Amino acid sequence: MAWLAGGFGALAVMLATIGLYGVISYAAAKRQAEIGIRRALGATRIDILRLVLREAAITVAAGIVLGSLLARAVAGSAASLLFGVTPRDLTTYLGAACLLSVVGGIASCIPALRASAADPLAALRSE
Repeated sequence: MAWLAGGFGALAVMLATIGLYGVISYAAAKRQAEIGIRRALGATRIDILRLVLREAAITVAAGIVLGSLLARAVAGSAASLLFGVTPRDLTTYLGAACLLSVVGGIASCIPALRASAADPLAALRSE
């Protein structure tokens, strides 16, 4: 039973990574003209990286806060399935938040690097 739960947990982390990558990639692609204008006006690659990663960090933070609140609300129903921890174990919540923060950072690096490497002339011509 523990292996099954661990497998589902790993699958959930993988799906969260793919979903966050898709959302951040889509948001960066939709802002291609804006990023092109910023680059044409003198923004550096680091500025564009910060812009995209800040947006990703806000998305991840909102997801962690909402997920923690929702998990806390329904934790009582899972009490019979837990062994060795309480349904509202702070260490577990912090561990999950740290893991999802790292996964979110990794998943948002590729779209951020792609957006920062975009040619400003090509981005402005596409609109």
